[in-house]
Amino acid sequence: MDVLVVGSGIAGLTTALEVLRLAPGARVAVATKAALGDGATAWAQGGIAAVLTDDQPAGAERAGSADAVSLHVADTLAAGDGLCTADAVAVLCAAGADAVTALERRGLVLDRRVDGTRARGLEAAHSRPRIVHAGGDTTGAHVAAALGAAVRASRAALLERTSLVALVTPAGPGTPVTGARLRGPGGEDVLVSARAVVLATGGYAQVHAHTTTPAVATGDGLAAAVRAGAVARDVEMVQFHPTAGAGPDGRAFLVSEAVRGEGAVLLDATGRRFTDELAPRDVVARACAAAMAAQGGAPVLLDATGIAGLSARFPGIDALTRAAGLDWTREPVPVTPAAHYAMGGVLTDLDGRTTLHGLWAVGEVASTGVHGANRLASNSLLEGAVFGARAAAAITGHSASDGVVDGASDGGAVPLDVELPAGVLPRAELRELVWEHAGLLRDRAGLELLTKTLAGAVPHQRTTDAADVADLEVRALTDVAALLAAGALAREESRGAHARTDHPSRCEPARHVLLRATAGGAA
Repeated sequence: MDVLVVGSGIAGLTTALEVLRLAPGARVAVATKAALGDGATAWAQGGIAAVLTDDQPAGAERAGSADAVSLHVADTLAAGDGLCTADAVAVLCAAGADAVTALERRGLVLDRRVDGTRARGLEAAHSRPRIVHAGGDTTGAHVAAALGAAVRASRAALLERTSLVALVTPAGPGTPVTGARLRGPGGEDVLVSARAVVLATGGYAQVHAHTTTPAVATGDGLAAAVRAGAVARDVEMVQFHPTAGAGPDGRAFLVSEAVRGEGAVLLDATGRRFTDELAPRDVVARACAAAMAAQGGAPVLLDATGIAGLSARFPGIDALTRAAGLDWTREPVPVTPAAHYAMGGVLTDLDGRTTLHGLWAVGEVASTGVHGANRLASNSLLEGAVFGARAAAAITGHSASDGVVDGASDGGAVPLDVELPAGVLPRAELRELVWEHAGLLRDRAGLELLTKTLAGAVPHQRTTDAADVADLEVRALTDVAALLAAGALAREESRGAHARTDHPSRCEPARHVLLRATAGGAA
């Protein structure tokens, strides 16, 4: 195999399709743990943040509301709270228009206004309405459907219900990756050799008990990369979405930030509006947590009753709220913060290269530097599309850059060697522990307790030859929890999504936390 892509969200499928476009003779395989389209991409509601200067709404320039790439860059850097990589942000924002056009060529149909321009929404911390969307609030589902259809129609080999067990490094951890060991739907292990392995496995927010993410977001790619000797960065940086509702099954469902962009307000139990709804997500999430603490832990209320045409503008959320027995067109709905997105991940350069030769990472599994300490709303789908295409260009030789990332060259960074737990904890217990001690608010005592508990996990439970997907996932989640706790302990400050109650101030200058498994903890 020339290229093995592990994961089937916007980043992975864009990478696969671009490799095939740039190198028509390439042998490409896409492996995905569930069915094609079952990951976080399909769950994305708000849309794609992009500056489309050739398609501005009529009168925007005269009204002084015209958008610009420089404004998108400034908004992204401000939200990232000093931890973004400026070059990565510049690449992301400048490529927005091309990324949207490429998605449209592959079948994505965006919502449009009556004048024919693409409809645009406003979300928190954006200075302009620049969020293009499809199907109202079901943009991710439309993206997943369009790219999924394109991949099924392509020459790529598609391996569904196939899990990542481990990356192959014949000369030992920290050496070049030559393929991956996968587990097929029948439980059989398959060794796939590849010139380039691309991790596109998504995030790890399932490590928290309360999350808006699909059950498959268990950090498989991050854990496998670190066990293989790759460097991870800022794993402690997990974004908590301020407004998650509770479904009839008790699971959290996302109420998009776009709802607040259209005018919804947050109220406490007395009906008092307590925050700026369009502040960055970390600010709003902590404001919600403080209001909940003041009212005995009861959820706060999101009041969207003043939005005209609410059900038509947000049909997906409307269905979720009604399934929960709520009519949000008539009454405020209870919401709480929940783990939503991983800003940290496998350290990469601007083309998806990791610190291991032959291994690439794109999308939420990667730490490109574009999100810093707090992701700007709707930059996630954009990141997957932009950096998936850049990785494909580099893999096929259509990029001038070359080499691997030097994990020690990040000046001023805090390097950490982390001993991964010998065993695993039961999934439910692990997630509750992480939520309690490494959730929205953190302190040294809680993080040390979490670390000690992980270190005491029963060794014989851990195995790379686990019988089913659930065992593979809990192993990955346990590793991710250890990385998250180590990073959170090292970051003795409060910055963006990372809030230490025992270190409430920021430290300057901003520093990244680099994490590498010790020799004993690597695969």
